Amino acid sequence: MQPPRRKLSPEVLAMKNAAAASRKNNNLSVFVVVFSILLFAVFMYNEDVKSIAEFPFSRSKAQEVQERGGKNEKPVENKEITAREMGRNDEEGESSVSIKARTELETQEENDDERTQEGESVGKEDEVKLENKFKRKEGKAKTQLRTRKSQLKRKDGKMKAQEVQEKGGENENPVENKEISAREMGRNDEEGQSSGSINPRTDLEIQEENDDDHNQEGESVVKEEEVKLDKEEEEVVEEEVVELPPEDCDLFTGEWVFDNVTYPLYKEEECEFLTEQVTCLRNGRQDSLFQNWRWQPRDCSMPKFKAKLLLEKLRGKRLMFVGDSLNRNQWESMVCLVQSVIPPGRKSLNKSGSLNVFRIEDYNATVEFYWAPFLVESNSDDPNKHSILNRIIMPKSIKKHAVNWKNVDYLIFNTYIWWMNTFSMKVLRGSFDEGSTEYEEVDRAIAYERVLKTWSKWVDKNIDPNRTTVFFCSMSPVHIKSLDWNNPDGIKCAKETTPVLNTTVPLEVGTDRRLFVVAKNKTESMKVPVYFINITALSEYRKDAHTSVYTIRQGKLLTPEQKADPQNFADCIHWCLPGLPDTWNEFIYARIISRL
Repeated sequence: MQPPRRKLSPEVLAMKNAAAASRKNNNLSVFVVVFSILLFAVFMYNEDVKSIAEFPFSRSKAQEVQERGGKNEKPVENKEITAREMGRNDEEGESSVSIKARTELETQEENDDERTQEGESVGKEDEVKLENKFKRKEGKAKTQLRTRKSQLKRKDGKMKAQEVQEKGGENENPVENKEISAREMGRNDEEGQSSGSINPRTDLEIQEENDDDHNQEGESVVKEEEVKLDKEEEEVVEEEVVELPPEDCDLFTGEWVFDNVTYPLYKEEECEFLTEQVTCLRNGRQDSLFQNWRWQPRDCSMPKFKAKLLLEKLRGKRLMFVGDSLNRNQWESMVCLVQSVIPPGRKSLNKSGSLNVFRIEDYNATVEFYWAPFLVESNSDDPNKHSILNRIIMPKSIKKHAVNWKNVDYLIFNTYIWWMNTFSMKVLRGSFDEGSTEYEEVDRAIAYERVLKTWSKWVDKNIDPNRTTVFFCSMSPVHIKSLDWNNPDGIKCAKETTPVLNTTVPLEVGTDRRLFVVAKNKTESMKVPVYFINITALSEYRKDAHTSVYTIRQGKLLTPEQKADPQNFADCIHWCLPGLPDTWNEFIYARIISRL
């Protein structure tokens, strides 16, 4: 049974309702106060963050701008959303809250614009630093290149350095254009979207990467140029510095070594000045091994032949070969040895009577040949018509030839092969100018000694050793009898393809040793120093190097029928080129470059 309810009086009920209304009003006031405090705390937090960002020990502004680009978007949105929710929840619709939120948004946008400009200025500073760094590296590299170029005097190097400079200038402009575009995008974005602040930062990163790429490209180009110039510099040094054999080394005692890497020293088809008499390959010779043999002295080594070094020694000078067709053979070899490094149009060959002159314009130098088969006057002095069996000499008459030898810086003499068709020589009584025809026959060796006596007197009287260097080449041998090298089935020198490799035993091929002794003794007894080039013994082993049937006779190439008859038509006197005479010239070269 429930107890009966007590009825409240109207006065009590009125008091309770008033208390409830008072509590409700108190709760609303508390909510407004708490909300205001929260907004104030958020505002102060933003101000503190801003002040911290400007603190001098904080991170760089460029990094801060990049990091805040993404962070500043969300707080603004959150604040705006909170204001909207508050507007909906706040039945009374207090305008101060929404106005405050909008003011903070506008302030935030202004701050973003200021930071974007700061980021652009920082990016510009970074760009300037990178450009300056690249320019310093490029300038340093260019300075090094200019130094090397001035030392090497290479026109090609100068052109390449200019290309590097042009590439460096072209690569800078696109970078600047990219940054300008980014800045214009940032200024034109009036709505303050985040993309406007992101693009300049992205372009700054791209700019830095491009600068690095340009630096690497510029450095790689510079390194390539440096490598090329270093190689050229090494080549120049190589040409200037050549290891010379000892002064007392016997260059003429040694052996033939097969060398198809560095020999021949030039190619037949690359020397336009060779005559048909010596172009054996062009004339039908099938084997070419005769070009690949290098002379190796026993106790030292020959200096490496360098045409530019020889030309430097010949600058402003004359070098002349004087003698018979073997000396002409050697002259053609020397022309081919030096002409390969001379540009087209800067070299020429002129033939006038007994004198052939190869001129090198850039060095103001000449390599000449003068026809004088006996050195003294003879009835064989015509350079074109001298095939005379009845050869007559004037042993005491040399002035007509010798007048052409004056003021020459290097003189190379020889005379031998024209003495070998008879055992005695015809010596004229009187002179050719007087029409004399009487002569007496004199033993070959005696007549040879008379001629060299006349020649040596002229040299001692007319040659200044301080200006002119004199050489005398010994006898160039012939290979007529294949039995001399134990080949009973051979026909003269025809079809011989290899030299005699046993150089420990002298090879007797019919050389007149008496003339060799006369020449050696005479050159050693002269007042003017004469360098005796002993080509005889080492050439006697080269039965393979003659022109054989791959040559001319009476100015015409041998016919197939004549080639098939080597017994009557093989030339075992002259030598193919490139070939043996190149070695003779290496002896001349070694002596010339050894002189200071």
